[in-house]
Amino acid sequence: MNAPTFIPAFVKRKSFIELDARSRAQSLFDEGTWRELVGPFDRIESPWLAKQGIAPQSDDGCVVIKGKIGGSPAVAIAFEGAFQGGSVGEVSGAKMTAALDLATRDSEAGKPTVAVLLLETGGVRLQEANLGLAAVAEIISSALALRQHAPVITIVAGTVGCFGGMSLVAGLSSYTIMTREARLGLNGPEVIEQESGIDEFDSSDRALIWAIHGGEQRVGMGLADLLVDDDAGKIAAAVRDCVYKGVPQKHRTEQVELYRAHIAALDTSSQIEPATLRQQWADSKRGVR
Repeated sequence: MNAPTFIPAFVKRKSFIELDARSRAQSLFDEGTWRELVGPFDRIESPWLAKQGIAPQSDDGCVVIKGKIGGSPAVAIAFEGAFQGGSVGEVSGAKMTAALDLATRDSEAGKPTVAVLLLETGGVRLQEANLGLAAVAEIISSALALRQHAPVITIVAGTVGCFGGMSLVAGLSSYTIMTREARLGLNGPEVIEQESGIDEFDSSDRALIWAIHGGEQRVGMGLADLLVDDDAGKIAAAVRDCVYKGVPQKHRTEQVELYRAHIAALDTSSQIEPATLRQQWADSKRGVR
């Protein structure tokens, strides 16, 4: 047996998580079709961070790329988790909203344009407070308008995770793709512990965190759609599959009665184990897609 056979596939793969936001977005497009909109040389950065002694970034941590995925028009909006925790401020929020609105305009004009959201974000940027909250509301409104015409696909891949208001954006997406390393939730572990105490959630317990917020659990419960390895090629293929599927017959956020029934059926008289919850919610016969 020669040496190469000993090299596992995961060592030879191109890690998606290790790429920065710009490279992640670029890796999704058909070769030679993409171009960046409002890039770093346009110098559109937050006017608020420098006033608080924080160095701004020339793209405000938000990358917008337009091109084709699987032959279909698409726009990708990627948040850079390494800049301010991928937080959403006035400028980054406006870039995302404008990209979604342009995709909707093109779709309404007969050119369906898919949106892919790469969310590595802790949510609203605290230094921009109400401006960030307003941005999240506008993003949600724009995503809801677009998903009537073309799929809105969210990828949560890295260890920053997706929390706060942007988790709501992930929740209303047509499809959500996650890796095992990713986390998704409205409130992060540290926030839950801070507000409700360590008895409610021990944010140092990594096994607990991944059992609650991790990609395997979220997909297992039907709160995300696809669990994909940390492999740029596999994630790009998963995105293409979602593009080919088109707009789902019924979005997850339109299944209000289903999720109300799920919650009503929970036995809260004792601590519910994550595995038990996954088993109860993942029964496809009950309608979770």
